[in-house]
Amino acid sequence: MSAHVRTPREVLAYIREREVKAVDFRFMDFPGQWKHFTVPAEALEESAFEDGIGFDGSSIRGWVAINESDMLLVPQPDTLFIDPFCRDVTLAMLCNIQDPLTKEDYSRDPRNVARKAVNYMKSTGVADAAVFGPSLEFFVFDDVKFDQTPHSAFYYVDSGEGQWNTGRDERPNLGYKIPYKQGYFPCPPSDALHDLRSEMMLAMMQCGLTVESHHHEKAAGGQCAINVRYDELVPMADNVLKYKYVVKNVARRHNKAATFMPKPLFEDYGSGMHVHVSLWKKKNGESVNLFYGSDYSNLSDVAMYALGGLLKHAPALCAITNPTTNSYKRLVPGYEAPVNLAYSQRNRSAAVRIPVYSSRPKSKRLEYRIPDGTANPYLAFAGMLMAMLDGIRNKTHPGAPLDKDIYDMAPEQLKDVAKTPQTLDEALTALEKDHEFLLHGGVFTEDVIETWIDYKRKAEVAAIRVRPHPYEFALYFDN
Repeated sequence: MSAHVRTPREVLAYIREREVKAVDFRFMDFPGQWKHFTVPAEALEESAFEDGIGFDGSSIRGWVAINESDMLLVPQPDTLFIDPFCRDVTLAMLCNIQDPLTKEDYSRDPRNVARKAVNYMKSTGVADAAVFGPSLEFFVFDDVKFDQTPHSAFYYVDSGEGQWNTGRDERPNLGYKIPYKQGYFPCPPSDALHDLRSEMMLAMMQCGLTVESHHHEKAAGGQCAINVRYDELVPMADNVLKYKYVVKNVARRHNKAATFMPKPLFEDYGSGMHVHVSLWKKKNGESVNLFYGSDYSNLSDVAMYALGGLLKHAPALCAITNPTTNSYKRLVPGYEAPVNLAYSQRNRSAAVRIPVYSSRPKSKRLEYRIPDGTANPYLAFAGMLMAMLDGIRNKTHPGAPLDKDIYDMAPEQLKDVAKTPQTLDEALTALEKDHEFLLHGGVFTEDVIETWIDYKRKAEVAAIRVRPHPYEFALYFDN
């Protein structure tokens, strides 16, 4: 929808043409939540695209202190779309954040970090474009309850599809429930969310995303996936935000709740964000996939080095790509989530998979299977790109592939294979020790890394550590 809108003047013409009533400005806070505010359409002037719009940055998590709270929000014309969930015609635009005194892009603005990563890649001469294709999974629940007080703690989620409801009095219960770990590709009526996903798909298309397919995922109760077409790093991160916004709002429209929480169900599959990635460069006027070659699974040397960089820095990247304490409930053996830092051309239990659906040069890519949907996509994709560029720069070879079923291998066969961190705290420690690769070109800064680690440790790791867990009562109450 926004493909032909590139200038502020074209935005104003588009507003008149579509009889837009309101304009919504969106940006992302440091941990990864979309923020917005709205103005009447007639209040938007062409100068706003140059001068910016002021707001209180001290109220945004992880940003400036109250004594330096003034920040500027700068709308980006090429990101506009009509919000399908607003009652009145509302145009939404994504924004960059600037310092009002220097007019420089704000270093803790996640979208700025992603833009800098792309610019740094181009400055190295390695590639002209980094193409990302994330595959997000999510759960849709019919009922969600949770609370945490000084004297109680609980959570409760429910799905009408779940096998645990085979005995529930539904007046009548028709029995179409999905068995544990058997939710992959069932047809209706067992797949009760087909029409809901189709509605999500159509809403995504209204927002400018190109959707390739949708399906039920492996978990028993309400797990879904909608696959969208790849794009370059920054617009793809923008699209992840639109994707999550659509999923949550379509679910809410039907009195359901959608979550990208990695592991909301015990002993069933979790939700990941498997990221397909490749690097491209123009040669003789044509874009060439730098990852296609004659090495393992038709990968090039560049692809192998990029793969080596991803595996080398994976523990540190986990602090960004798997940024919640719940993320590490998913990264456990037995559920296809990668635990061992290995690669394979077909093995979905490897940290990096090389898809072999097509042998065409343009299709050759890496699939980094570790990330999940709680990640801030700007920071996650930027971190992945910096790890790959580091691998290419240092010619980091990933070693031999691991094409066996990793979960059937004996412990002694895996003793020398590196593992993902077991907790968010371990991942943050890895990032403390290994983040120099992120600092090249000023993409991430020491301030950004330190602020991220400090925020995560205080707001999440420490908060979970000091609270009694409900299962501790089952373990210890009668001791």
